[in-house]
Amino acid sequence: MSEKTRAIIVRRYGGPEVLKWQEIKLPQLGPTDVLVHHTAVGLNFIDVYHRTGLYPLDLPLTPGVDGAGIVEAVGSDVDDLGTGDRVAYTGNGPPGSYSERRILPRTRLARLPDAIDDKTAAAIMLKGCTVEYLVRRTFPISAGDVVLLHAAAGGVGLIASQWLSALGARVIGTVGSEEKGELAQANGCDEVILYRVQDVAARVREITGGRGVDVVYDSVGAATFEASIGSLRPRGMMVTFGNASGPVPPMSPLLLSQNGSLFLTRPVLAHHYADPTEAANGIAALFDMVTSGQVTPHIGQEYPLPDVADAHRDLENRQTVGSTVLVT
Repeated sequence: MSEKTRAIIVRRYGGPEVLKWQEIKLPQLGPTDVLVHHTAVGLNFIDVYHRTGLYPLDLPLTPGVDGAGIVEAVGSDVDDLGTGDRVAYTGNGPPGSYSERRILPRTRLARLPDAIDDKTAAAIMLKGCTVEYLVRRTFPISAGDVVLLHAAAGGVGLIASQWLSALGARVIGTVGSEEKGELAQANGCDEVILYRVQDVAARVREITGGRGVDVVYDSVGAATFEASIGSLRPRGMMVTFGNASGPVPPMSPLLLSQNGSLFLTRPVLAHHYADPTEAANGIAALFDMVTSGQVTPHIGQEYPLPDVADAHRDLENRQTVGSTVLVT
């Protein structure tokens, strides 16, 4: 087993130019560890937050929170995985997936079903597990619920609209262009709002006959927060789970009472996938949705892993559609 591999290294916070492809030394394989050779890695907006320092981590760091690959070696205490097995993992641990090979604890890995290929796994692990906890645990969706989903044509958005539709929700999605609107509607959105040219909250009120939506799932952050609050019914729930446009500024709790005794939550995946049993159940639910055909991820673009800086630029400039996969 070679002691070295190649990976993306960030030595200072900054723009995409700080992402450097370099040779690094692998740590020692522990008794409960698994050496994985990545075949496909996911691109997620949290990778940008780690690169810029919005979510600060110790430097130097290797970004990337999910991936798929093949087992190359296992520790002495690992008896349920072996060389050649296909595995994947989500973001319930430190980053590091922007690498050719990586050592991970056995508890972070899920065996991939034959029906899910490696690129599909890389496209769904963080995004799909995020959708799982949002629609099953943060605000459990029931048939007939009305949902406002921001960035509906993004990687999370397309998975969420399909999953929400399968649960019987009425889905209103916001998108940046007519082309993205068509894609969102083809993936489960009942209505789309062009946020660049339409007043989101006013259009939501029009669509819902003045009632508002039961829940808003908002990964955009600062740019959409006010419209999200204005789109909710009394006692509705605002779920802000991302900062694509920047973090939401500080606000007074009175804003929630003034808009109808609203609920506000800021969940993260790590708190829903920290327990191994909860993580296994969440991943199983995701795999069931995919293998049953109720959720089909849309891989809009692929990049070689060494060229991930280009992927970051396109993601930040909203030039991507659906999920992005980095191939090794």
